[in-house]
Amino acid sequence: MLSCHMATIRVDGVDLGVESFGREDDPLVLLAGGTTMLSWPDSLCERVAEGGRRVVRYDLRDSGASTTKDPENPTYDLRALAADAANLVTALGAESAHLGGHGVGGMVAQVAALDHPGVISALTLVSTRPVAPGPIDDDLPDHDQSAMSEVFSRPQPDWTDRRAVAEYAAASAASLGNDPAQALEIAARIWDRTPTSEVSVHHANQLGKVFSRIDCSPRWRERLGDLRIPSLIVHGRADPFFPVGNGEALAAEIPEAQLLIQEDMGTQIPEWTTDGIATAMLRL
Repeated sequence: MLSCHMATIRVDGVDLGVESFGREDDPLVLLAGGTTMLSWPDSLCERVAEGGRRVVRYDLRDSGASTTKDPENPTYDLRALAADAANLVTALGAESAHLGGHGVGGMVAQVAALDHPGVISALTLVSTRPVAPGPIDDDLPDHDQSAMSEVFSRPQPDWTDRRAVAEYAAASAASLGNDPAQALEIAARIWDRTPTSEVSVHHANQLGKVFSRIDCSPRWRERLGDLRIPSLIVHGRADPFFPVGNGEALAAEIPEAQLLIQEDMGTQIPEWTTDGIATAMLRL
């Protein structure tokens, strides 16, 4: 039976919460949270581990079990988060890793692959885009404004109330192309792992708001053509937050990248997609 365990690993003065699946001597697949590790479903991690990989998913800073200080005033930038990924590969005893990133974690993964080419040997990018949060490039589709209005017009929950937070996520799920039951479960698990009752910390864990305050300069999109590693782009046709054209742009600009479009997938990775995504990842 494959092992699975939680830990905290210190890299460059930062504690990163990690969960490992599989055998330690298998090739490493490192999964960056978007922002928490729970953006990567258990079933996907287990399926990749069953395919002969050591899978480690981790929380970005200011989320989950990783170092949390002040999400409203982060003192790090996107390059530091990319360095965290590369340093974590080394701390886990591997020379290189297949790196996956979901959502904003996909931005971390892109920069890590570009800035640390000897450490990142393959890349999987899920539900992300080739530019930072903020104004979008003219050729990329922006957030679907109707869906965003539906989500952000909802009254905020009492962030100290686990059930209220989970129900808030479930109520917003359909607008984001997601399954309400899955959203409810994940939000409750994220709440359980949130280290304080501070609203800003819940916003960082549940909504990823810390990313809007991180310096993501300089641009990296123009460098994507320099990547020379196997790459998989996974995107949902029903994603209103980063519409599918963003994934298509990534696949067009990363040399020989494979594009896997999931027709009914929104912003989250639904359970019904995990087998196909895992199979595609294991081929890299």
